[in-house]
Amino acid sequence: MGVSLLIAEMLLGNKGRSDMPTCFAALAQNPQTSWRYAGFALFGGGIILSFYCVILGWILYYLVRVSFSLPSSMEASKNIFAHLMSDGVESQILYFSAILFGTAFIVSFGIKKGIERLNLILMPLLFIIFIALLIYASFQPSFMRAVHFLFDFRVGDITPSVLISALAQMFFSLSLGVGTIMAYSAMSDEKQNILKSAIWVVVPGLIISLVAGLMIFTFYFGYDGELGKDSSQSVNLVFISLPLIFGEFGSVGIILSVAFLVALLFAGITSSVSMLEPSVYFLINRFRCSRLVATWGVVAVVFFVGVVALYSMSDRGEGLIFGGKSVFLWLDFVSASVIMPISVLLSVVFVGFALSKSNLREYTRDFLSDKAFLVWRFIIRYVAPIVIIGILSYKIITELGLA
Repeated sequence: MGVSLLIAEMLLGNKGRSDMPTCFAALAQNPQTSWRYAGFALFGGGIILSFYCVILGWILYYLVRVSFSLPSSMEASKNIFAHLMSDGVESQILYFSAILFGTAFIVSFGIKKGIERLNLILMPLLFIIFIALLIYASFQPSFMRAVHFLFDFRVGDITPSVLISALAQMFFSLSLGVGTIMAYSAMSDEKQNILKSAIWVVVPGLIISLVAGLMIFTFYFGYDGELGKDSSQSVNLVFISLPLIFGEFGSVGIILSVAFLVALLFAGITSSVSMLEPSVYFLINRFRCSRLVATWGVVAVVFFVGVVALYSMSDRGEGLIFGGKSVFLWLDFVSASVIMPISVLLSVVFVGFALSKSNLREYTRDFLSDKAFLVWRFIIRYVAPIVIIGILSYKIITELGLA
């Protein structure tokens, strides 16, 4: 499903050769078409960035302040995170700003000098760090327990909720529905093999995820899995459970903690850069402003929203709670559960129904055989919309407590 959707978004960007709204208008061959409004979701990247950089700020805080003084008890570990959440708003703003402004600095240099150069440096380092941690984990007694936990096939565990969650995670992990894929594809070679490019996006992501899972759960089970009640959410696992687990390793734990947090930070920064670029690219194309002005203009808005989100989670954020959710949680819900699915739905409907079959076949002739094209078009026209509507409905019903 992910590869099929990636091909659809890559086609829109690669053949539209512009920002997200303009791509729809260009391929519809009508500048005034209502389809241009389907590009609204490019601002979803800015919404995600406003809380995503907050989380990256927590990682930076833990790297600088906690890694060299790891907690020795569960209570101490919880207190560190609780203090950061409640009393450490100013500290959070400092680290949030470092991540956000660092992202802006990279994007302001453009694709070639900024984003590509960053990825050429960080991605190999990310692989090296994760593989090194995996090699270390493979020598631990709990490694095989992690292998069985991740790979043993248990039919009873595959529930509709699990499938929906997995498909929803696909949108986020592949940066679908926020203009990132279209923006990068618009600047790529018009004759590129889009199928090959889509696979190169998916496969390394899968590898990194599996490596991370094996490594994290090896450490987790090395602590006899006693932290289950406090690790039901990924935030608790990373910021409460793992620091305590690393603390059990003594001086080696400090090295492991630093390496792990640096790897998370590298992965996060590459994503934050990708979330910022579509909005910047749109402003440059639409209003002819410089990349520097566009970048820092978007960042100024993201910074304001991010600070509001931070205060909404603190003891001083009573007035920033709506419908039982903080601004931070509303930003997460609106972007991941509403904007991204709707945007992807509009993209597949446009590709599947608004574009003629003959034009679509011409666009894909270089990398899809006749049979592969028919299968892919069937997925885009019928399977993907049903799945996306299912995800959207499920997310809205569960998140808003309607069931």
